[in-house]
Amino acid sequence: MKTREDVKIINQGLEDEMEVSGYRPCLWKLVLVGVGAVCSGGLLLLLLYWLPEWGVKGTCTHTSLSDAHTLLLRTKDEFRQWFRVRVHRMLAPGRKPFEDLDVKPRGQLPNGDFGHQVCSVPDEQLPQEQQVWIQYFTHHSFRYYWNDAIQNFEFYQGLEDMKVSCAHIHSEHSHGLTKALQDYRRLFFGENEIAVKVPSLFKLLIKEVLNPFYVFQLFSVVLWSIEDYYYYATAIVFMSVISIATSLYTIRKQYVMLHDMVASHSVVRVSVCRGDKDTEQAMSTELVPGDVIAIPANGMVMPCDAVLFQGTCVVNESMLTGESVPVTKTSLPSSGDEAARRYSMEEHKRHTLFCGTHVIQTRFYTGELVKAVVIRTGFSTEKGQLVRSILYPKPTDFRLYRDAYLFLLCLVGVAGIGFIYTIVLSIMNKVSAKTIIIESLDIITITVPPALPAAMTAGIVYAQRRLKRVGIFCISPQRINMCGQLNLVCFDKTGTLTEDGLDLWGIHRAEHGSFVAPEPGPVEERLVKSTFMACMATCHSLTKIEGELSGDPLDLKMFAATCWVLEEPTEEETALHNPLMPTVVRPPRRAVTGDSQSQSQVQNTSCEMGIVRQFPFSSVLQRMSVVVRRLGDKHMEAFLKGAPEVVAGLCKPNSVPQSFTETLESYTRQGFRVIALAHRQLESKLSWHKVQTLSRDLIETDMEFLGLIVMQNKIKQETAGVLTELRRANIRTLMVTGDNILTAISVARDCGMIRPHENVIVADAAPPRDSCPPCITWRYVENLAQTARDDQGAQILVEDEMYHFALNGRAFAVITEHFPQLIQKLALRATVFARMAPDQKTQLVEILQGIDYIVGMCGDGANDCGALKRAHSGISLSELEASVASPFTSSTSNISCVPNLIREGRAALITSFCVFKFMALYSIIQYISVILLYWILSNLGDFQFLFIDLVIILIIAFTMSLNPAWKDLVRQRPPSSLISGPLLCSVLTQILTCLAFQVLTFYLVQQQSWYETWTPQSDVCNVSRASSFSDRHNGTTSHDHKNIRNYENTSLFYVSSFQYLAVAIVFAKGKPFRQPSYKNWPFMLSCVSLYSFLLFIMLYPISAIDNFLEIVCVPHDWRVTLVIIIAVNAIVSFMLEILIVDIILWRLVFRGSQGANGPRESSSGDTPQVANDSWGALFLSRLFCQRNKPPKVLYRHLALELQEDADWPPKPSTVTYAAEAQPHISATL
Repeated sequence: MKTREDVKIINQGLEDEMEVSGYRPCLWKLVLVGVGAVCSGGLLLLLLYWLPEWGVKGTCTHTSLSDAHTLLLRTKDEFRQWFRVRVHRMLAPGRKPFEDLDVKPRGQLPNGDFGHQVCSVPDEQLPQEQQVWIQYFTHHSFRYYWNDAIQNFEFYQGLEDMKVSCAHIHSEHSHGLTKALQDYRRLFFGENEIAVKVPSLFKLLIKEVLNPFYVFQLFSVVLWSIEDYYYYATAIVFMSVISIATSLYTIRKQYVMLHDMVASHSVVRVSVCRGDKDTEQAMSTELVPGDVIAIPANGMVMPCDAVLFQGTCVVNESMLTGESVPVTKTSLPSSGDEAARRYSMEEHKRHTLFCGTHVIQTRFYTGELVKAVVIRTGFSTEKGQLVRSILYPKPTDFRLYRDAYLFLLCLVGVAGIGFIYTIVLSIMNKVSAKTIIIESLDIITITVPPALPAAMTAGIVYAQRRLKRVGIFCISPQRINMCGQLNLVCFDKTGTLTEDGLDLWGIHRAEHGSFVAPEPGPVEERLVKSTFMACMATCHSLTKIEGELSGDPLDLKMFAATCWVLEEPTEEETALHNPLMPTVVRPPRRAVTGDSQSQSQVQNTSCEMGIVRQFPFSSVLQRMSVVVRRLGDKHMEAFLKGAPEVVAGLCKPNSVPQSFTETLESYTRQGFRVIALAHRQLESKLSWHKVQTLSRDLIETDMEFLGLIVMQNKIKQETAGVLTELRRANIRTLMVTGDNILTAISVARDCGMIRPHENVIVADAAPPRDSCPPCITWRYVENLAQTARDDQGAQILVEDEMYHFALNGRAFAVITEHFPQLIQKLALRATVFARMAPDQKTQLVEILQGIDYIVGMCGDGANDCGALKRAHSGISLSELEASVASPFTSSTSNISCVPNLIREGRAALITSFCVFKFMALYSIIQYISVILLYWILSNLGDFQFLFIDLVIILIIAFTMSLNPAWKDLVRQRPPSSLISGPLLCSVLTQILTCLAFQVLTFYLVQQQSWYETWTPQSDVCNVSRASSFSDRHNGTTSHDHKNIRNYENTSLFYVSSFQYLAVAIVFAKGKPFRQPSYKNWPFMLSCVSLYSFLLFIMLYPISAIDNFLEIVCVPHDWRVTLVIIIAVNAIVSFMLEILIVDIILWRLVFRGSQGANGPRESSSGDTPQVANDSWGALFLSRLFCQRNKPPKVLYRHLALELQEDADWPPKPSTVTYAAEAQPHISATL
């Protein structure tokens, strides 16, 4: 018996965390499986192939991981997938990649690093007796090695595994590796290549053919061939071949495209450093973590993840982020507090060059190279992990697909009943054993529609094409259906809700600790030599690429306002700035003459400044800074810009105006984006070389506050209309931004996310300090759009649920850590999340998903990658046609793409339901016909099956998916599950209707006065006996033993054929999620043509068609009766669907289950019809026991709880302490 101790965890705490257990082959189990495979004709082997867990446990016995030959892996996510892997062995000089080869590991150094000497590795190969055997296995392109110390397998990611500090990278890893050590590490890390192998067609074919669906089809074809249904079997084989060929072409094309995308820049020549001076050319595939590479001046495409420790690079990271603005990467800090921190790729991404990104140009010191240490290689890199996510996608966790399998199981259960019925009936009629077996198995093949997968996929393919036409590109088509269920969308602010560019509204300088009057801009002559102007001109990350200024839009706008000139000088021109090659900024040279010209040149020269060191903007720190040197000055200066609250905290208190908070609030309340500037003069003894090694913490302190830059961020023209449309559709909207909280609230009001009459409660949380526990202060933000109201009026609004929460990143971090029981309550009503770091955005999406919201995320792709990928549906606003940053990419630069995506998602979802219901009814209708015909030992004919499946079902199934999306978003959302009341009622009522009319037809035809057991000589149509005998005898001699031709068969064939068309029209619903079916002309044309054809051959029989379909001639009166039965059947089907499902169940009973995401709208304007509907809903809800049913989703359950909580929302100016958060006791300030 396997115990929990035998099951180990690998990748603990990561997204791909898995359980692993060991097994070794067992001889007697292998023999038993072999015997079972022979006895079952290979079916047992197929079963073990489909179920890896059974395959391993059925052939192996459990053992410890260290002795295992085979491993069984199981993911710990919600999908709980099983994988089987083999354990391999290799010879290596050591057990770990970062060990020295000549000495034992020295243990951990005080800073957590492992001892490592580059020069101690011998160049000669170690003798085999000194080498050790290492066990490993490969799973999803990652290699896991056995570790004796922890008695488990572990994955080596790269240099980060050594837990190195930034300073340690400079001191110990900046010289490169010897060739021997590089070869040794390559044993563990493999070739530095993201190898996407394109499988052979044969391998893909075998994998596709072994799909359970095609195995079932093969079984069906064999069975039909035994029954002499050769034509039908041939048609199904032909369809299957086309389906398999299409699938193989699509899969192989995707592999080839991915291979070409990855291989285009994966193998390049690089300069590898050996020691301080020696460099050699090598292929990028040879690189391992710890290698040092030189970045050429003209740039390159990075073949690995590497950290920059010398020089500066300008990088285009659009491949990873979808953001085309170049990013400046600076060298890793080598001293100070930051250098002592452990290196983390996420924390130090401003110093890290990622695989696949394009280094456009480099900045370097005279005589020195721009160098970087390789951190990760191959699939461990950021690009490699993105490729892995495409190669090995997680299953789509959508209820539709899970319910579809349950529904198919129900059909199999129905088939089981038919199976037993057929056996019993055949035995009673003394049918031969061979016929009993064939006909009972035939019932099972009827219940699983052969075209179901293709028909289900068609709607998604059509939706993908429609999305592409409106500029939305999709790399994950399965998520289109998910978009139809979205009930909450998070929006980034800058570049998404508002314009990407900012306009300079004005500046507000500070002098001697107080603000001067606001100014429209730094245009006055007296400001040219001011420190404020110098800060605006130098504190940015702009660069010139092909003569054009490039960089962050905010930096571009700010620099353009100064009218200064940026130059990147040649090497000869840098003599005045020591050996450093800086970016130089200076005032423009004005067109003047004579003495004025010489005076202007002197002034320009004295104002000219070189940017010596740059600390790029960090979204975590919310600031950036530069160190500059003014031409002719002996000392250097530091300039700082960033979020006003952050900058003020780094300045001397006496330099910050006393009215700072009030001034800042006055701007942010009006929706302006405010940036603060600060300045500091550095010590004169600092040299340029010393500055390169200083940490930013030492420079960004004791600053002098300079003032504020006020930027106007205009809301995009489409934003307000889209948000109004989403609110009307009962889709909640949130803002997640890195901007100031008051600015975000103002923008939220301006764009309609928060309406004028609604209150905003700011949750301002503080972490624990000294003896004070963490606490939350609740502040009610004044609404400038309304006059001041008293507390009583405000409380009335709150009681009506007209309130929103707003919080910043700092408060979010404190609340998630110290108030976990409040975070879900806040998430239920919070609308503005400001100053949020990228990882906090991802965390917020997870919290919202945790309370059962179906979350969409819309952003520009730069700082939102994690949230875009984590959301159920992420859409990136990018010019790129397809971005790996999110499942959807919109080429339009505004949020109008969001309603389009939701509309198409809803249409695709409803289409999937319609097609599935239609295919299920098709199976049941055919099943009913066959069951009834079995009663008289008959069946449907070969060409009847062929006509129904190919002419009716395929055409209808593929054309009914063509309905475009409805033009409006409605409040009602489509159901997410097939196992829901309205859908089940819809299917069951149609099944009962079809059953009733087929049984009625079967009974009535036998009651007719002319009815007799049909023979080729039968003459109920008053035709000449000779002609009848001649025509019918020639067509039926080979089929007489099957008893296909009879009056019951003919009558049921006609009625069932019209039933397929009737349910197709009934299920092909249009409004409110799709365009009406009459606008889908291929579907309407197909229905009209098939109706006309069937009516024609029924009322005006044609001998050739009758012979082909194996139907017999019946009296004209009975044909008219059949038309009446068919018409009544269609009317009843239509009325049941409209009256019972659409009106009674969907509109009245289950309407409440749709819920509301936002404040309930006033009902004062309800019409009498709405009031009647409400009374009807109340009555029917009680009748169907729906009234007191608890909500299924957690956010509605929370909303009901909070309605009963008298202390929620918190009162104005109260404080909640961590110890009191559970009972929610607050103290009034």
